[in-house]
Amino acid sequence: MKSVNSFRSAEELFPGGVNSPVRAYIAVGGDPPLIARGAGAHMWDVEDREYIDFVGAYGPLIAGHAHPDVVEAIITAALRGGPFGHTTPWEIELGRMIVEAFPSMERLRFVSSGTEAAMSALRVARAATGRELIIKFEGSYHGHSDALLAKAGSGLATLGLPDSAGVPAAVAATTLVVPFNDLEAVASALDRHRVAAVIVEPVVANAGVVLPAAGFLEGLRELTRQRGTLLVFDEVITGFRVARGGAQALFGVKPDLTLLGKIIGGGLPIGAYGGRADLMDLVAPMGPVYQAGTLAGHPIAMAAGVATLRLLDDAAYARLESLGRRLALGLDRALPGVRIVRQGSLLTAFVADFPALHRRLREAGVLIPPSQFEAWFISLAHSEEDIDRAVAAAAA
Repeated sequence: MKSVNSFRSAEELFPGGVNSPVRAYIAVGGDPPLIARGAGAHMWDVEDREYIDFVGAYGPLIAGHAHPDVVEAIITAALRGGPFGHTTPWEIELGRMIVEAFPSMERLRFVSSGTEAAMSALRVARAATGRELIIKFEGSYHGHSDALLAKAGSGLATLGLPDSAGVPAAVAATTLVVPFNDLEAVASALDRHRVAAVIVEPVVANAGVVLPAAGFLEGLRELTRQRGTLLVFDEVITGFRVARGGAQALFGVKPDLTLLGKIIGGGLPIGAYGGRADLMDLVAPMGPVYQAGTLAGHPIAMAAGVATLRLLDDAAYARLESLGRRLALGLDRALPGVRIVRQGSLLTAFVADFPALHRRLREAGVLIPPSQFEAWFISLAHSEEDIDRAVAAAAA
């Protein structure tokens, strides 16, 4: 039997050796380590080399790897059996925790990924408004459904062009693409087109961390309200990350629909979309918008999510803020001239020679995402020593 401890073996089986392109090391050089286990803020590869982990599975692991409470919840849920093809008490418990944290989500529907959440929410928006066009922002990512894999055409606020092979031009053209933080471009698009929804990452985390300009989110809320357009916050990354109530609580802006994922599943596959009751009651079986999922609301994911959210009290967010500030200030001193952008426990270092930084940190036993345009994630499991070791490695 061939070894499973070789990246060459992965390349024989999977495109590029990975099951999600963000895991590839094409942009930074070298082979990704094959990770065998994780504990807290650390991971070990198949050769038992230890790394401080700032990838954090790209967001879900706010409690770190193998947190005892989460592991116990998963084991207990697995021993109960399932999935059952029926609603369970654990769906209700996690749903209530989400609604309490996000008052804009009067009702919600669990799905199995952020991509499903975005696709489904926009279907609701189109049904509710009787309009077809969507506005998204340059650099933002909302999953890999066809309509959202659109890039900007020529000029501002133009119909989207396909940003992936296999996406029909006609489908991409249902999406308008405008610059982030540009209210004038949004207003122009809304004036010239009948738009069902504006979808936005309130803090962009898929083009590196980009913060909303003062008044931008409030302006979006006002513009969409005036034009009868729905406002959709994609909080798959920011939900329960930048604050317990997400970016909408942090900035005080209430969207019509919200997307969640990552943290609410405690590291297991999950997504959710929700919003005003009148909008969500359009979803089958209550209304005409069809959406379904065999493994949606999986009891093990529900249990992991409940256990994770129970850890996120005020003290947890204070710790995440403290660790984030320590890392940002340390990197700012260690890397003169490099722009550090942070929101809570999300951070990006915009570096001219990112491959060199990634390689240096990797050699020092620190893993960050292998792309300049992915956020670094800090967890409750990180220690001040972990942060300082990462800063020292960057300084070297």
